[in-house]
Amino acid sequence: MKALIILFVFATLSSCAPKHPKGNEQGTSIKLGCELTSQYLPLLNEKRVGIVANHSTVINQTHLVDSLLKLGINVVKIFSPEHGFRGQDDAGELVTNHTDSLTGLPIVSLYGANKKPSHADFKDIDIVIFDMQDVGVRIYTYISTMHYVMETCAETRTPLIVLDRPNPNGFYVDGPMLDTNYRSFVGMHPVPLVHGMTIGEFAQMINGEGWLSGALSCQLKVIACKNYTHDSTYVLPTRPSPNLPNQTAVYLYPSLGFFEGTVISVGRGTDYPFQIYGHPSLTAMEYKFTPVSTPGASKMPPYQDQLCYGVDLRDYNANYFTELRQINLSWLMYAYQSFPSKSKFFNSYFNTLAGSKQLRTSLENGDSEQKIKEAWQTDIDEFMPIRKKYLIYPDFQPFE
Repeated sequence: MKALIILFVFATLSSCAPKHPKGNEQGTSIKLGCELTSQYLPLLNEKRVGIVANHSTVINQTHLVDSLLKLGINVVKIFSPEHGFRGQDDAGELVTNHTDSLTGLPIVSLYGANKKPSHADFKDIDIVIFDMQDVGVRIYTYISTMHYVMETCAETRTPLIVLDRPNPNGFYVDGPMLDTNYRSFVGMHPVPLVHGMTIGEFAQMINGEGWLSGALSCQLKVIACKNYTHDSTYVLPTRPSPNLPNQTAVYLYPSLGFFEGTVISVGRGTDYPFQIYGHPSLTAMEYKFTPVSTPGASKMPPYQDQLCYGVDLRDYNANYFTELRQINLSWLMYAYQSFPSKSKFFNSYFNTLAGSKQLRTSLENGDSEQKIKEAWQTDIDEFMPIRKKYLIYPDFQPFE
């Protein structure tokens, strides 16, 4: 079975795999925006500060909120995204407003009853900081949270500082473009699935393209990283969310995210989420796993306590992804072709994740991976000049 999988992957990828990108490898010289305190602390003096943050908002192993408080900055409120301020809530689990037990600060949830902060939330705030680790994929909801924060900042004329961080998937652009008819919290902007931008660059694009409600513009300042380029290989020091526990999962996420719109499990409730996939009915596949309830990651995972059969992708190392620089559709295609009841493979969420109906139609028609990617390449070609206007860092080198 493993030999058949390898042959399937090779057949679908061998005609289009690019060469390894040129550029910098990660070194200790990369400095995150949050580390460059001399550039933003003067902007916070004598200001009431709100901060949009989560567990990844760390500066030299210390949470940024704690650092700012120790420096005498008047942090008055925390806004938390999906997974909550401490990063312990399930994907999609609604989070309520509460008080942080460590600092005593009020936490306003932006993944509960409201995803956009209200004007009342900002009435005691003079300036807002946004600092979270993104992974560079349209369906990852931190950029949607940022959009709504920018919108309220624009409406209330509250300045916003984005402390930039490298994009671990920032070395390529690929995937279907969002059709705005499918706009949702897992896809608010007409960009490819993998957009190849840092969160600071993306904020500039939201502003510059007039994507905020009423084409408003937010008073935005990005504190850029130092010594980073889009060819840099950046390994995340902290998991960005509970189900992306390591770099392999972060690299696989753009390709495996599509499975969330199908009946296939991506390993939620195991030690290897977004590194394996499977289903109880795929009995011809060799790899086996059993999802279990995992508080803080997946309290009720798909197929809880059921034996699933599937594929283990943990052997794909960093070189595979930096050499490929594309979404790998072969795993999705293989699962679809192997599934015994194809009419039940997709759920209603698939087109929302893909950003249009075209990918599902192509898979159901049996189109090749090359044909599918050729269909979305025109959209990518049109997006690249738009993206270029907002880049802060040297771009990745083109394919050879």
